[in-house]
Amino acid sequence: MAEGLLRHLAGEGFEALSAGMDPGNEVHPLAIQVMEEIGIDISSQQPKALNVYLGKSWIHYLIVVCNKAQATCPRVWPGLPNENRYYWPVHDPAAISGTTEEQLAVFREVRDELRDKITSWLNKVSSSNSVNS
Repeated sequence: MAEGLLRHLAGEGFEALSAGMDPGNEVHPLAIQVMEEIGIDISSQQPKALNVYLGKSWIHYLIVVCNKAQATCPRVWPGLPNENRYYWPVHDPAAISGTTEEQLAVFREVRDELRDKITSWLNKVSSSNSVNS
């Protein structure tokens, strides 16, 4: 969801890449559903493992959104300054059990939390880039 939100909110300003420590085989159907509710289609996204990018892609910012990744994600990325690494812990909505409505409520909560964090971060990054330009 974070990848889709960043693509949508940042437009051409960023190339959003997403990877997980232990990715599944497909994007969770409830993630697709709650993103469609706000007009963002993530159905063509594919889960990817971290090794797809580590040491192969130059990144400017790293945003970690789960506890497991924070604990196991490499601390050093080629060319990435420490101040450009962020940790935004959110619940893993796919790990929540319950009725479909209960699960949807958690997916919506996480979606909205990520949207707020990304919007705030984009404003901050945009402001600091305009000052440094």
